[in-house]
Amino acid sequence: MRRLDQLLSSLGYCSRSEARGWVKAGAVTVGGEEADDAGARVRPADVRVDGEPLDHPDGLLLLLHKPLGLVCSHDGREGPAVYSLLPERWRRRNPVVTSIGRLDKETSGLLLLTDQSPLVHRLTSPKHKVPKLYRATLDRDLSAELVTLFAAGTLLLDGEKAPCAPAELRIVAPREAELVLTEGKYHQVRRMFAATCGATVLTLHREQFGDLTLGDLAPGAWRELPLDIFNH
Repeated sequence: MRRLDQLLSSLGYCSRSEARGWVKAGAVTVGGEEADDAGARVRPADVRVDGEPLDHPDGLLLLLHKPLGLVCSHDGREGPAVYSLLPERWRRRNPVVTSIGRLDKETSGLLLLTDQSPLVHRLTSPKHKVPKLYRATLDRDLSAELVTLFAAGTLLLDGEKAPCAPAELRIVAPREAELVLTEGKYHQVRRMFAATCGATVLTLHREQFGDLTLGDLAPGAWRELPLDIFNH
């Protein structure tokens, strides 16, 4: 049970003060009856706004195909953000919709978004070792020796106290590789190639997160996922 005004505000419909006006205007019903008290405690499933059920009252989990040029930050000073792709109401939710891990501005691909903070902590925790598959193109040919080096778990990047966890590198063309990581250090893929062979990553795309893939999802589009998908 939650206060009606707090519920509507948390789901991005309006402010708590505006909720009182919505109730007075007859826009909100509870259990089929017009609400008369914005402070009443209600079950989200019983509430309707303009006759419609509440928008994802239990939370959001989205799989987004992140395009290039967008950041995963809520700080507007860092540039256009992935959240600008979402409906306005979702951008007003509290807790806010945020990314599970980050892809930098020049990286495209699979990105998960949610307003469920326990899910963020769970899926970004190093102890859970969720595999993430990246495809990279480089500015120089790659040596087969890198496969062993990346898998060793001994590569220490500048500024890091612990070496990178073992990573699976597959060289699919002289200057193209797939890399599976189970952690998410800052700009890790770019730094690993730079540190080991001086290569610059020209393009970087995340193709998979755990068992999830983009499928035919277009850049900038998303699809909804069940909140319990990672409990299976």
